[in-house]
Amino acid sequence: MVDALGNGLHLVLTPGQQADSLQLPALLQALPEAPGAVVADKAYDTNNVLAAIANRNAESVIPPKKNRLDQRAYYENLYADRNKVERFFGRLKEARGFATRYEKTATSFLALAHLLAAIDWMR
Repeated sequence: MVDALGNGLHLVLTPGQQADSLQLPALLQALPEAPGAVVADKAYDTNNVLAAIANRNAESVIPPKKNRLDQRAYYENLYADRNKVERFFGRLKEARGFATRYEKTATSFLALAHLLAAIDWMR
């Protein structure tokens, strides 16, 4: 999770075969205050995620999947900021050890991600 400036706020490591959208409700609860809007891609267009965002009184800026019966409207200009997460991970991957995952355990890989995110905050 990143803030409006693209700075890392919270990192969670999931198994490779698990959907990332399952982590969003817990990530929202970890925030000290409710966000104004939650911007995510179509993979996060699930009823559980939308309900978690609504419970935090935030606007969901998630385009609906094509197979969804009720096609919700979303703020397309705000959705353009979604790439801030991708740019954040691009900055983390500038470290070769992170990009190639030299660490063998999940704990040490997540620790490296936290360290790189802290260094990114200082830039």
